[in-house]
Amino acid sequence: MNEINSTSARLLRNTLSLTDNELERFGKLIYRRAGIVVNAQKREMIFNRLSRRVRELALSSFSEYAAILESNPEHPEWQTFINALTTNLTSFFRESYHFPILAEHARQRADGYRVWCTAASTGEEPCSIAITLDEALGATVAGPRIWASDIDTEVLSKAEAGVYRLSDLSALTLMQKRHYFLRGSGENSERVKVKRELLASIHYQQLNLLDARWSVPDPFDAIFCRNVMIYFDTATQLKLLQRFARMLKPGGLLFVGHSEHFTSPNLPLRLRGQSVYELTETSR
Repeated sequence: MNEINSTSARLLRNTLSLTDNELERFGKLIYRRAGIVVNAQKREMIFNRLSRRVRELALSSFSEYAAILESNPEHPEWQTFINALTTNLTSFFRESYHFPILAEHARQRADGYRVWCTAASTGEEPCSIAITLDEALGATVAGPRIWASDIDTEVLSKAEAGVYRLSDLSALTLMQKRHYFLRGSGENSERVKVKRELLASIHYQQLNLLDARWSVPDPFDAIFCRNVMIYFDTATQLKLLQRFARMLKPGGLLFVGHSEHFTSPNLPLRLRGQSVYELTETSR
C-alpha cells in the first residue's frame, strides 16, 4: 500500500502544472485577503508551496484547491493558504542601524514606551526590540511593552516558543546572549531559549494588516513595519501608512525596510533617517 501511495504521489507531482488562469486566481485570492501582489515571476514559488498542499488534500489540480478557497471566505483552509504564501525572512538585529535610534527615542520618552512590531515572523525582530528597550529603559514591570503581530499563525507559534539555534545569535554580544537566553544541554547544546522575563515583555497575536480594525492598544511610540510593504501595491501602501500615522503618538517613529521609500503630500510623516519616519503632527 505504501508503494502505491508513493507511486501516486510521484505521478501527481509529475503531472501537476500551474496554468496562467490558476496563477491569476491565486493572485486575486491572496491580494484580496492579505494585500500581497504576485505575478508570473512568482510562479515557481507558488507552485512549490501550494503543490505540497494539493497533494496532502489528494486533489488532482490547483483549480480544485482554488475552488475550495473561492467557495467559502471563512473556510479554515484560508489560513493554511496564507501561511504558505507568506515570506518570512528575518534575523536578530537585522538592519542594525535602526536599534540605536529606537534606544535614544525610548530614553527621551521613557514613560510607558510602547512599540508595535507588525511583522513578527518567528520572533527575532520583536526580541531585538525587547532587548534594545530593556537595555535603554530597564525591565518592564507593567506588562508587555511590545505588541508583535503577524498574519502567519505558524511563525507566531515559533515566536511564542522562543527557541532558536545558537548560530542565530551571531549579531548579539556575549553579554546579551548570557543575559537574555538559556542554552540547552546535551543534544540541545546548539539550541537556545529566550528567557521568560524577556518573552513576558512581548505580546504575540495574529493580525492581518488589511483588516478594517486592528485589535492593538494604540497609540504607540514606535511602529516597525519593515520589508513588508514591498509586497503591496502603491494604493495599499498609502492606506497602511495613513493608518500607521493615526496609531502613533506625536513625535512617534515608523521604521520601514531599507528598500522602502515613501513620499506623499497626504502623509504626516517626515523622513528622519535611513528608512525611519517621524510623525510630524497629530493624525488621530
